[in-house]
Amino acid sequence: MPHTHPHPAAHGPAFAGALVWFRRDLRSDDHAALFHALKAARQVWCAFVFDTPILDALPRADRRVEFIRDSLADLDAQLRSLGLAHGADGVGLIVRQGDARVVLPALARQLGVQAVYANHDDEPEALARDAKVRGALADAGITLHTAKDHVVFERDEVLTATGSPYSVFTPYKNAWLKKLTPFYVKGYPVARHARALAVVPAGLGSGVPTLAQIGFEPTNLHQLKLPTGSTGAHELLDDFLDRIDDYERSRNFPAIKGPSYLSSHLRFGTVSIRRLAREAWQRLQGGSRGAEVWLSELIWRDFYHQVLHHHPRVVGHSFKPAYDAIKWDHGKHADALFAAWCEGRTGYPLIDAAMHQINQTGYMHNRLRMVVASFLTKDLGLDWRRGEAYFALHLNDFDLAANNGGWQWAASSGCDAQPYFRIFNPVAQSEKFDAEGKFIRRYLPQLARLPDKLIHAPWLARPLELQAAGIELGRDYPAPVVAHDEARQRTLDRYAVVKGG
Repeated sequence: MPHTHPHPAAHGPAFAGALVWFRRDLRSDDHAALFHALKAARQVWCAFVFDTPILDALPRADRRVEFIRDSLADLDAQLRSLGLAHGADGVGLIVRQGDARVVLPALARQLGVQAVYANHDDEPEALARDAKVRGALADAGITLHTAKDHVVFERDEVLTATGSPYSVFTPYKNAWLKKLTPFYVKGYPVARHARALAVVPAGLGSGVPTLAQIGFEPTNLHQLKLPTGSTGAHELLDDFLDRIDDYERSRNFPAIKGPSYLSSHLRFGTVSIRRLAREAWQRLQGGSRGAEVWLSELIWRDFYHQVLHHHPRVVGHSFKPAYDAIKWDHGKHADALFAAWCEGRTGYPLIDAAMHQINQTGYMHNRLRMVVASFLTKDLGLDWRRGEAYFALHLNDFDLAANNGGWQWAASSGCDAQPYFRIFNPVAQSEKFDAEGKFIRRYLPQLARLPDKLIHAPWLARPLELQAAGIELGRDYPAPVVAHDEARQRTLDRYAVVKGG
């Protein structure tokens, strides 16, 4: 029997029951969809679906899946506490596994709700999924309500004076800051309305499954310094706020503790972007240059999300169409170069250390992301999409909009990208940002005995210096797969097809 939508009472809930569908927003605090559902319905249930069309493509040991599972356990505990605070024992998260396009509407029908609430996800595949879910729910007389939650300003909220989307960051940033008021970074007071949280019906809840129960294996996540869930996010945030004033100076040096390390938490929504922007904005107004620079990084995130919304063709294509005419190297030699890049065998220590970092931990320092992306495209002459896909597979914080934006920036094909003739020198970057070789030695211990001035380019060391360090090039560490100066000229020739573009 189709559900009918009750007419809202003058001051009462609009719906008898609602379901909140958690996706990339794994927290209970300051959660837009949860807040709206609690305000609109007398009873509210919460669910997460391990979506098999996404999971089936992943390796069986994937840190992100483990991060999600652990964060769901934290979210389940948060919901349970909110329920107990209002005298309801048995509130929690309903977890399902399967195709969300089928499983979610089925659960909504089973619960007998009149509405489902979720937060926006503007990735093209997510929009297609949500359209299918919306249709299936509508067939059952259930409405799907979605809200902004993942960014401060989304979609059409920040446009040029002529009503078009921005394609250059600095004017976008200025308009973003001009639009910002306390309203946009105010948190949603979920706890105040949590009385509507409903006990999970018997037979529908069996807690958060183990990794094995969803078909995955443990990773080294727990050995890394990446605490999970909202609890972990707030630990990291508290730690970062103590050193945010130094962020501008420290953020570019991979061997020191400079970044916030919150990127995975932002990706999976275990922390609210409004909270982060509010903390940064308040400190900026107090004169903190570090907070100003960090807020700018958060604005870059919004910028890339609105680029993806307005130009979904950037998935697979250059933002600047002319750049799709570039002829990237391909064939066996190109494949061998790509394998050397992936495995950290290029002969350039900073590049190789960075690739060992991502392979061992799922994390890569932001400065190094730019350097290795420039190296792949402009030293090795390989298609940026190959690097983008590798990062998508390995980064704990993989976010389609930011990853695509970053790679297209490095390849000069993207929105407000670096000019094609700007080509990072990997040795100069190493000498500038890891002068003492501390980061290199952490991931390439075979180079540890080289003096600081030689560790950035071991092939320039004299035979006696290599011997003293216990290194034979080609045996203990590879010779460079390309000569940077020669590669630079090939890149300028390759990009001539878009010269002036």
